[in-house]
Amino acid sequence: MPTLQGQREWAHSGPGRLLRVSKASLLSWTYIVLRLGLAIPFIYGGFTKLLSPKVFAKTLSAYGLVPEELLPLVAIGLPLIETVAGTGLVFDIKGSLALISGLLSLFVFVLWYGVLHNLEIDCGCFGAEEVAGIKNLTQALYRDLGLMGVAAFLYLARWIGPRVGVPVRNK
Repeated sequence: MPTLQGQREWAHSGPGRLLRVSKASLLSWTYIVLRLGLAIPFIYGGFTKLLSPKVFAKTLSAYGLVPEELLPLVAIGLPLIETVAGTGLVFDIKGSLALISGLLSLFVFVLWYGVLHNLEIDCGCFGAEEVAGIKNLTQALYRDLGLMGVAAFLYLARWIGPRVGVPVRNK
């Protein structure tokens, strides 16, 4: 692609038309789209689990990682944290990406545990709508690893952006 003034690249905007796109604009828009793409599953997943905490508590119980007396607290608290973190990420609130990253680390560990122990249970990611089975746990593990990659990109964009004169987040 031809470069114009070292900052702009040509991109096709339709049949026969060219549009100038700056690298700064591309990084900013990529950051926004990926940030929303990471936030929305957390809002949706947290909200659906909040609608049926008893079903989510049953799923948590099947993993055997949460003591029985803490199940009601975790079944409501975890989806609430997911929803708040996702909403915070939509508005790019400080700390929300760190909270999402921590949740993803927890989810990856739990899913890895389930796959390792051949648990044939619902992953619990999006409430009662998911079908149970080991294949689903493996798919959920890969999905969450991919989401961790998106979070890593967002951190990288926040770090690189200001260094190349492209602030990607709201101050």
